[in-house]
Amino acid sequence: AKHPWRADDEKLMYPFYERIAKTGIKNVCIHKGLFAPATEERFPNLRPYADVSDIGKAAKDWPQLNFLVYHSAYRWVGGKPSDGMAEFDQTGRSSWTSDLAEIPEKYGVTNVYGDLGQLFAWTSVAEPRLAAALMGILVKGLGPERILFGSDSASFPRGLARAYYDLQLEAVAEAGIPDSDRGLIFAGNAARVLGL
Repeated sequence: AKHPWRADDEKLMYPFYERIAKTGIKNVCIHKGLFAPATEERFPNLRPYADVSDIGKAAKDWPQLNFLVYHSAYRWVGGKPSDGMAEFDQTGRSSWTSDLAEIPEKYGVTNVYGDLGQLFAWTSVAEPRLAAALMGILVKGLGPERILFGSDSASFPRGLARAYYDLQLEAVAEAGIPDSDRGLIFAGNAARVLGL
């Protein structure tokens, strides 16, 4: 919070992108979202750093890099799950996740990815219908080939990781995503992007 930065900051970030691109690093992983309205009330100056308004330009300017947006920029973690559901019911959108999903069409890019991380850990338990809606938003906007299963947490106990995986499978099935796309989302995309 003392040194926030934006992905499209040409003075700060573009030299970094240039340097990593020269080394062969292709993936830029960025935390976005997890900034419920109560958090924004406490830290209003951080809002432009938590949303995805900076991702499209950076992705367009650096097509040789992949921008992996953790949690698919889902905003509502830390607030009431029902608030996220109410927003979707009223607008058909979900703050920042919908914006992320619109980046490929708006900027003409194919190098922006959404990670399911906390987005599903939070919604699949508290608001399963919202988990399915979010999956639909991401598949429609990013495409099934740019959605990454996982979490940026390396400390998931094995049993919890399995339960989390099962919940994601359930939400993907609920969203009506075909089996062929499920294989991409749950393994193929990460293997391709990470070079495994």
